[in-house]
Amino acid sequence: MTAEAERNLTRTTMMGMVVGSMVGAGIFSLPATFGNATGPFGALIAWAIAGTGMLMLAFVFQFLAVRKPDLDAGIFTYAKEGFGNYLGFIAAFGFWAGSCLGNTTYFILIKSTLGAAVPAFGEGNTIPAVAISSVILWSIHFMILRGVKQAAAINKVVTIAKIVPIIIFIIILAFAFKKDLFAESFWGGGDYNFGDVMGQVRRTMLVTVFVFIGVEGASVFSRYAKNRADVGWATVMGFIGVLCLMILVTLLPYGVMLRPDIADLRQPSMAGVLQAVVGTWGAVFISIGLIVSVLGAYLAWTLLCAEALFTASKYELVPRVFGRENKNGVPHIALWLTNILVQIFLILTIFAQYAFDLTLEMTSAMTLIPYLLVAAYGFRLAFTRETYLSDPVSLRNRELFFALIASLYALFMIFAGGLEYVLLGCILFAPGTLMFIFARRERGLSTFTKPELLLFAATVIGAIIGIYALATGAITL
Repeated sequence: MTAEAERNLTRTTMMGMVVGSMVGAGIFSLPATFGNATGPFGALIAWAIAGTGMLMLAFVFQFLAVRKPDLDAGIFTYAKEGFGNYLGFIAAFGFWAGSCLGNTTYFILIKSTLGAAVPAFGEGNTIPAVAISSVILWSIHFMILRGVKQAAAINKVVTIAKIVPIIIFIIILAFAFKKDLFAESFWGGGDYNFGDVMGQVRRTMLVTVFVFIGVEGASVFSRYAKNRADVGWATVMGFIGVLCLMILVTLLPYGVMLRPDIADLRQPSMAGVLQAVVGTWGAVFISIGLIVSVLGAYLAWTLLCAEALFTASKYELVPRVFGRENKNGVPHIALWLTNILVQIFLILTIFAQYAFDLTLEMTSAMTLIPYLLVAAYGFRLAFTRETYLSDPVSLRNRELFFALIASLYALFMIFAGGLEYVLLGCILFAPGTLMFIFARRERGLSTFTKPELLLFAATVIGAIIGIYALATGAITL
């Protein structure tokens, strides 16, 4: 794409980019994930919370892209600029490790999909499933090393593979919808009060984060816009469109199946729901679309993971070695570490009872940390009036409100997800900090400020508690 073309993207093209960056494999798992936790009423509350919080976060990404156009190397640059080097590293590492966990989720979902026809793959976390996933993992790894990168043709195929099955799924379920079935499950399928419903909602919180990962992609589109005023429209309309898809995919199954039956479906549960309505071809149709979509998304996110480490090295947050490129222009050291971590996660899924749910929720928990830091930086910028001196007070107050709600939302989601995910995250962050320490020392820089040292100590303590909880069974995988 030429520089001139980049400056001539229309609002509808940008909206398509927003949708494409947000719709991923997670939407195919929504029926059973929500069916296992709550009914339609709880689902509506969950999406209201998630929709409001993530929309505020999208607004924060939007105004930061305009106010800080020089900070365009990754979402960790906001954390580094606002809160120092160590929190910049935490944001970069959290995004990278969360993305690696997300890639692991892709493999589990593919093998769980194939497990319907090949029982040896089970729910995607059996030894044969992990073995085949490992072959795919390293095949794509060596393909990327040779310089094979994401092409426009692949993007088009992946986008169609994502959207078409979802739209057809929604249309078929809308025609098959039965009001009495929906009403029977409305409060969760039992004699529940409001407190029970809120407990159900809490169990869906991290899932809603997972399906919206990619909202940060909207922050880079402002530079490509023919008209900067179109960016806000594209962000809002693209987000609302995705939110509507998520809500429909979540709610419509309650009108064709009872909640317990939905909850018992194997992943990807969209396939099971459509099979219950139209027969076997429905499951095959959804499964094929999912596999094409997930493989394309995996390629994109593998490149993104490697790029995150590569860019972090340029900002002196990880060792210089991760900034090296091979003769094909691929950050090969970063790519090797990325796929080694994914391989480790794949092996660990063998020992997880609910591997898909675990990796999905851990992905969300890790990604929420950089999201929180971005929102907090947006709040700090508006609160201190930096870059707002010539702007109306009403604009500054509006963006301050966006950042405040986004910050509170990210904090709420971290705590609502559960302490166990915070402790499991610490188990990754504590040894990961060695990368930061090596990076600072090889450049002759001081490692920690006093507040950063306290934060690191708290992370190490959290890691120790987490390991002890795993060893004693207080936390189970």
